Amino acid sequence: MLRGLDPETMSFVARSLTVKRVGKGVHVLHKGGPGDHLLFLLAGRLQVVDITMEGKEIGLSFIEPGDYFGELSIIDDLPRSASIVACEVSLIALLPRPQAQALIYKNPLVAERVLKRMTASLRASSNYRAILGLPNAFQRVYALLQQFTITAPGGLVVIEKLPTQQEMAIMVNTSRETVSRAVQGLIQRGIVEKDLRRLIVRKPAELLAAANGEALAGQA
Repeated sequence: MLRGLDPETMSFVARSLTVKRVGKGVHVLHKGGPGDHLLFLLAGRLQVVDITMEGKEIGLSFIEPGDYFGELSIIDDLPRSASIVACEVSLIALLPRPQAQALIYKNPLVAERVLKRMTASLRASSNYRAILGLPNAFQRVYALLQQFTITAPGGLVVIEKLPTQQEMAIMVNTSRETVSRAVQGLIQRGIVEKDLRRLIVRKPAELLAAANGEALAGQA
């Protein structure tokens, strides 16, 4: 949001920010809470979560360092639409509502970036709802992994900063054991390969086929 802004605007933002450290598992925002700040993640990792009508927690997406969040309530003055939880010890910066509104409304570049971010979020939410609608838990895991894939320089297909199995289980409404079995099945078939906190997708076409509901090679 702030990249390339003029020094005067950056100075205005810097003077208005307060910085806060949060521990792992701590709620940074609560659904239904007041939208009194725009927030930036300086270090750590956060997850956006929501609660189903049955009262079950569902993970929606992750927030990485350099990203901002909480902009919807800044714009429409309504309560927070989801909760945000720290996946690890994190450092956040808070910009009060009046200064956040001035930043967005008085800077066309910032407004453009916020709009593009909103459209990307809408598209991602649509894809995510489609994943949750899949009847088979293994297929939901495959589809989630497929959504995480990126093509690295040189053409290698990878999943960077792989979420924990518990985080993925929350995201696709299944158990951690099911996620473990699904991922291990992909590893055993040579479709993916573990590399520290990332997965290398050795057979992208087969992962895509599994996400689309096609049986894996050698699977009954």
